Amino acid sequence: MIFKFFKKAGPTSDSAQLASAEACKRRGNAFLSQGELEQAAACYRDAMALKADYADAWLNLGYVLKEQGQLDEAQRTLQQAALLRPTLADAFYMLGEVARQRGDLSGAIAQFTHALEIKPEFEIIYGDLCSVLFQSGQKESARKIILQGIERNPANPEFHCYLGNLHVDDGELDQAVASYGKALTTAPTYVEAHYNLGVALQAQGRLPESKASYRRALELAPEYEDAFCNLLFLLNYHPDKSAEQIFAGYQEYDRRFGLPHRGAWRAHPNNRDAKRRLKVGYVSPDLRRHPAQYFLEPLLAHHDKSAVDVYAYAELIREDGMTARYRGYADHWVATLGMSDAQLAERIRADGIDILVDLAGHTGQNRLQVFAMKPAPVSVSWLGFGYTTGLSAIDYFLTDGPSVPAGSEGLFSETPWRLPGPCFAYRPAEGMGPVSPLPATSKGYVTFGTLTRGLRINHRTIRVWAVILKRVAGARLVIDSVTFAQATEREAMTRCFAAHGIGPEQLEIGHHSPPWDVLRGLDIGFDCFPHNSGTTLFETIYMGVPYITLAGRPSVGRLGSSILEGAGHPEWIATSEEEYIEKAVALANDLPALAKVRAGLRGEMEAGPFRDEAGFARMVEMAYRDMFARWAKAGDD
Repeated sequence: MIFKFFKKAGPTSDSAQLASAEACKRRGNAFLSQGELEQAAACYRDAMALKADYADAWLNLGYVLKEQGQLDEAQRTLQQAALLRPTLADAFYMLGEVARQRGDLSGAIAQFTHALEIKPEFEIIYGDLCSVLFQSGQKESARKIILQGIERNPANPEFHCYLGNLHVDDGELDQAVASYGKALTTAPTYVEAHYNLGVALQAQGRLPESKASYRRALELAPEYEDAFCNLLFLLNYHPDKSAEQIFAGYQEYDRRFGLPHRGAWRAHPNNRDAKRRLKVGYVSPDLRRHPAQYFLEPLLAHHDKSAVDVYAYAELIREDGMTARYRGYADHWVATLGMSDAQLAERIRADGIDILVDLAGHTGQNRLQVFAMKPAPVSVSWLGFGYTTGLSAIDYFLTDGPSVPAGSEGLFSETPWRLPGPCFAYRPAEGMGPVSPLPATSKGYVTFGTLTRGLRINHRTIRVWAVILKRVAGARLVIDSVTFAQATEREAMTRCFAAHGIGPEQLEIGHHSPPWDVLRGLDIGFDCFPHNSGTTLFETIYMGVPYITLAGRPSVGRLGSSILEGAGHPEWIATSEEEYIEKAVALANDLPALAKVRAGLRGEMEAGPFRDEAGFARMVEMAYRDMFARWAKAGDD
């Protein structure tokens, strides 16, 4: 989108000189409209040579320099434009854009705010200011500014989309859906609104409607990779599709977004000595406070720096205290926000990375297109997504035997690399507190529970859990997660159980954070299926609560099995819905045994492989070295 600039010239005593400068500027604008940045810049400089105080030429040149990534020069040029004409809101707006590109959120806020004070009708600023306020953690200010924009122009669809995003972040999903609906009423082909509506519907567990929104976004913009990624994300949760049907969607992703890069692959000049210190690069948007920290930090904190040289490629909008810890573990820290996929791929190649590790999969802000460009000789996917990326460009999927049993290799685009132990180490969150006595002993009834998001709860899980509640006299079920922060979501889930004969008196649905006291109130945990839970299963076990899981589709349908195998309790793994019911009922009917299990689970976890952080790091490093040795022996294709 070409930036629209003011055309009003500053005061001059020489009309001929001004006319010549304006002609140069018009030629520059013509080049700019065609994407010819160098020619445009030359024209603007010609205009400035003719009339040094021509603010519009300084402004337009600043814009071109910003687009070329010459941020220091762009800033100086735009500051001169603002000095020449202090009421030139466009100059302050673009100074804000320069600050944002640098990651200077406070600077961007100051510049955007000043531009808006000069020109309140400058509508684009409301959205951009809302965005940087949100990124800086000032959510209430972000909401206030976008509401001001809506008040000024209620028909602006972008304003409603921004407001919807704020509602999603606060868990106000009904309001978010309404905001996106208003945006689409005004602009039915607004791609981002369709996409964001899909996100909100997905969070509500309304999968068919969410899928339809993503499909509509792709109809309008066939190359919209994020929409396709979210479709794949939804596929993982589908309760009735086979593993083969789901994998077919990932293969389509590779055909559309991966394979087109293959023709541009280049050989890698990396030293093939597999015994030397290897350069390992981790690519992630989650190097901050995020559930990934409970599994990533144990690895990064214990890497043997004589064996691996650690590079962190951080796709971060905002850093926090956890980011500072990650910085301390990395030998090299590369901020990637604002880098194009091609630029990041070239940076990785220039760094000489030997092993490139994807930590995001198809989650938000992933850089999978970088991996599709094959910038390192060996690439690995681990941790962030739990299933294949679909990219044949990625060599390995780091996993374990329970997650990806023998015979399931055909469901992965990568080659599964099974570690000899669990594929995670786990560092518990601070402040979890002690394990409590068995609640059923004092309550007089058994409490089942899950901390999962509503996305994982489907007609199959509800049916099975309802059967268990009927089989265990007086039993209660706790469902607790951010999905159920709103009354409408709680009521909808209550209605689902009512259809199976379970009354509201048997249900405790809500949201508590942190959830440690909720876990202390559970006797037995329920894992979801066919998509298992993740971090909350580790937390459940660590708080002394056994859980029942159903081993299903590799690998997101077997994460619960992997955790129980690593914790030494494969007896809680079911292979059918009927067996799931029987195992839950059996646990509930033997309270003395359940109390004994509760008393010992944390100690077993502490003594087991999940808490051996250094041992896990050695195991992963050995895997990296073996992967690289394979490449070194075979060479590039």
